[in-house]
Amino acid sequence: MNIHSAALTLPSAHVSLWLRLRARVDAARQTPLWGIALIVTSTVFFACSDVITKALASSLPAVEITWLRYVTFSLLILPLLLRKEGGTVLRSRRPGLQVLRGLGMAFSALLFISSLRFLPVADATAINFISPILITALSIPFLGEVVGWRRWTAAIVGLMGVLIVIRPGTSSFELAAVLPLLGATCWAGAAIATRMMRGTDSSVTTLSYSAFVGAAVLSALVPFGWVTPSWPEISLGVCVGVLSTIGHWLVILAYRHASASTIAPFSYVQLLWAGALGYAAFGSMPDLWTVVGIAIIAASGLYTAYRERMRARLSAQAQLR
Repeated sequence: MNIHSAALTLPSAHVSLWLRLRARVDAARQTPLWGIALIVTSTVFFACSDVITKALASSLPAVEITWLRYVTFSLLILPLLLRKEGGTVLRSRRPGLQVLRGLGMAFSALLFISSLRFLPVADATAINFISPILITALSIPFLGEVVGWRRWTAAIVGLMGVLIVIRPGTSSFELAAVLPLLGATCWAGAAIATRMMRGTDSSVTTLSYSAFVGAAVLSALVPFGWVTPSWPEISLGVCVGVLSTIGHWLVILAYRHASASTIAPFSYVQLLWAGALGYAAFGSMPDLWTVVGIAIIAASGLYTAYRERMRARLSAQAQLR
């Protein structure tokens, strides 16, 4: 019995109350608060996925963990394609950009997962959050956007935060810290490709290309470093794929209920989850300088999101005139 048929069995007074509650729920889902709730929930899934990935990284190669994640991703997407006639869904108006986006996402995941073998989850996550600043820089040559001094200042401040976390030239520096930085660059490239395709393909098409392109590339790479996993490791790898897929799906849903500039700042909640879960699972507590660097990166990203929101508002006002 679904919720609608259940309502028909209630007394008329209760039906009236149920209808009012239903209307409030529907109204809430159309507000930015619903989008914010979805994006915050997605950060929990991403952080849990990263913690499990770090546990697997001690025994399996990064490419194999990433491959397990993408195979699971593809298998979860497959029923959706079959329901929507996969051949039609996979027809893209910009197939070249879809492939580039898929490659960017796959290598971003591979580089990030590679870093987790050596870095605490919180450190790797913080460095990876430099991607909004890299997107700002790449939007100039590829999208022709004009970036003002405020956004450039935010970008420079964000890079300073990354340097504080990495601390090159000191005894705390680890070469592996470069890996999430390269991963963030790949992610920024994928984001630029997404913006270039805006309005051309559906979200299901984009999601499908991401899954299948990543799975194909990683399937070609995984034999070169194959380590036969145990059944518990396979189970954990599938968990990583399920958690990350749910996280990405929640992000897609979030963007249907609120603008990017509204919900983007709340993605930084993942830094808190990464720190808390990393400490609970591995006892890795970020030191003072890492906390300072994370705070600077988050502040830079939040200000960049604020400037994006202001630009969108000014653009909308200009169109109304």
